[in-house]
Amino acid sequence: MKEDNVIEKIIQKAEEYGCDVLPNEELSKHTTFKIGGPCKAFISINGSECLKELIQFADDKEYPYFVMGKGSNLLFDDRGFNGVIFHLGSDFSSISMIDETTIKAEAGCSLMNVCRFAYENGLGGLEFAFGIPGSVGGAVYMNAGAYGGEIKDVLVSAKAINKGKVLEFNADDMDLSYRHSIFQKNGFIVTEAVFKLFKSEKSEIKALMDDYLNRRKNKQPLEYPNGGSTFKRPTGQFAGKLIEDSGLRGFCVGNAEISNKHCGFVINKGNATFKDVTELIKKVQETVEEKTGYFLECEVEIVKYDQGKA
Repeated sequence: MKEDNVIEKIIQKAEEYGCDVLPNEELSKHTTFKIGGPCKAFISINGSECLKELIQFADDKEYPYFVMGKGSNLLFDDRGFNGVIFHLGSDFSSISMIDETTIKAEAGCSLMNVCRFAYENGLGGLEFAFGIPGSVGGAVYMNAGAYGGEIKDVLVSAKAINKGKVLEFNADDMDLSYRHSIFQKNGFIVTEAVFKLFKSEKSEIKALMDDYLNRRKNKQPLEYPNGGSTFKRPTGQFAGKLIEDSGLRGFCVGNAEISNKHCGFVINKGNATFKDVTELIKKVQETVEEKTGYFLECEVEIVKYDQGKA
């Protein structure tokens, strides 16, 4: 089947499921970096059966696709993505109680909403995640964390799609470590997660959530488009401090800049390009390694034009 016919068939199947479809959509509209050209189609998934069928079809036809959530840890090519984007967003974001201390959430649900749901039900344990601008799927995929807490601390299990089948993983089977999970290696698509929390006073939960959110506002460059922490933290060190000690605070490539507010963030000062950001990341890695001996691994996922899972 020709490429044009494949994307037409994918769009047709998505519309039959009632999904919103945006052909040739600019990806800069859907990432916190505000960078990225058009994809062939941007499809908002509205259920696991739909996602399962579309992924199976794309795999069978060897058609490139990429699955994304809130777009908070992604950098897309200025040329865009030569394939289809399956978006897990508000149409794939239900939250429910399994028992009095256990929450189930679909992959497209924002972490902020899961935290609010926990608070409303008097459940503690997720306060550290309040303010992380990602989705449940992305949080499980990268074992997101902040302020001493990680998703692995509260994660019980997750469901994921592979080759048209929905599989369930216990937390112990997900190879969860610092900003890492098994899903980064096996390419399975997380569709749902279950979190085990604990009963707590709502006033205490709110106080912690407010404290963490205020810390973010005071210390992170939230006033500029960015992809979150750009680099992973080396063992026993802090990426931001290593960058600052290497004399790179405020260093720019084009309109991409090492934030003066927090050196661990690359920010888009205005119309920064994919090339600006990737060249800045490379410069930081080379300079920090030369001056300190530490190589900073990139935490932001970089998606090139011809990259795809199929």
